[in-house]
Amino acid sequence: MTNRLPAAERRQQLLKVALEVFSGAGYHATTMDDVAATAGVTKPVLYQHFNSKRALYLHLVAEVGDRMAAAITEKTVLAESPRAQVEAGIGAYFDFVADNRAAFLLLFEGADRSDADVAEAVNRIEDSMAELVAPLIAAGIESDQQRALAYGVVGAAEAAGRAWSTGKLSIEPSKLATEIAELAWSGLRGISPH
Repeated sequence: MTNRLPAAERRQQLLKVALEVFSGAGYHATTMDDVAATAGVTKPVLYQHFNSKRALYLHLVAEVGDRMAAAITEKTVLAESPRAQVEAGIGAYFDFVADNRAAFLLLFEGADRSDADVAEAVNRIEDSMAELVAPLIAAGIESDQQRALAYGVVGAAEAAGRAWSTGKLSIEPSKLATEIAELAWSGLRGISPH
């Protein structure tokens, strides 16, 4: 049943398979047996890499969050103006959603938020997204106001991403990114210090 792979390759294979299984069935419905069978390994092989379903899931959540943040940072750092940064950041977000649908669903649809550690891991990702966005809001306002607005931008992008990834919106991801960026930019232009 098990093809011999070096440990690092096996771990990556297991993570890829687990991402697909969790995003398709959700956390509660997925078992380690499901992941092992889909990966074509025995359950003991899976347990050599991850000591529990929860540990595997938390690892996936953290990894997906890191990849999303890196994709957004890579695009925004190259932008030369505040508007270009907003457009690039939101564009990168929706590119990630479109290219990594299973990963996005794992975070924002399948996450078991009744589990305190899972909820905390997903909240950390949302916090890191807001921390990436806040400095891009260069409106001469206090940092607390920047952060509040950043959470609003992140929330709008997340809600639109969820609607798109679950089939509620049939718009192309690049067009959706343009619409959300325009909404964010138009709203941010009217911000005044409080």
